[in-house]
Amino acid sequence: MSQSVVPAVAEKQLDTSPTLTFEEYRVYQGESDVKYELYKGKLIAMPTATVLHIKICEYLVYQLQRYLAAHNLDLVVKTGLGVRTDEDKSRIPDVVVCTQSLLEQAAARPGAGILEFDEKPLLVVEVVSENRREDYVIKRGEYELANVPEYCIVDPKTGKQKIRLFALIEGEDGYTYTDYLPGEEMVSVVFPDLILSVDEILNPPLVEELIKAEQAQLLELGQQAATERQRADDESQRADDESQRADDESQRADDESQRAERLAARLRELGVDPDSL
Repeated sequence: MSQSVVPAVAEKQLDTSPTLTFEEYRVYQGESDVKYELYKGKLIAMPTATVLHIKICEYLVYQLQRYLAAHNLDLVVKTGLGVRTDEDKSRIPDVVVCTQSLLEQAAARPGAGILEFDEKPLLVVEVVSENRREDYVIKRGEYELANVPEYCIVDPKTGKQKIRLFALIEGEDGYTYTDYLPGEEMVSVVFPDLILSVDEILNPPLVEELIKAEQAQLLELGQQAATERQRADDESQRADDESQRADDESQRADDESQRAERLAARLRELGVDPDSL
């Protein structure tokens, strides 16, 4: 008996999740421990970060904050701050650098903290997780469309370790990029004095240990300064003592001279020539 064969066709799973407007996304309340990005009106749950991912972000925030403070720039470094990249798209980069005024504008609006499409951050950083295409292709296109001046991809995956820096260069059409490999130093385009070790970014020390080392160095410098001040005070005191001794000697000499003059005067009163003695 013959049997007809019907080819098995996998049913295409339909996306039945609701499509949100940007304003609906801004005030959306999902699971408390899950962050969502918006892509073409759909919610995209962000994966839980690995420990290495967390350490890289904390290290970059620490270094950027120190740089901004050292150069007295009116900028802030934030994690968790959203960046709207299109009408129905919004991302949450791992690290964002923007002006303080833009952060205050975002804070004044109800709902999630998101920079609007015309509120451009100076730098966004993404640490590559499992979906590599999303960071290298999709988000790259979105940040370029949004005219974000600099987009940094940190890729810690073994065998693919590198930092790719996209930047909008005057005279160039769209993003150009530079790859920085282990053993090299990364140089920012937006902050040309910001030079960081690629090895340290990919395998960063704990920020807590960096702060302890910095505090220990400050304490040591403070102790050295106190020692120098004490040494200067001691030298000043010795100089004062020498000056006082010189004054005392001068005073004693004056006293001796006055006594000699008084004695000579008395001898003359008695009819004795002091010079003949």
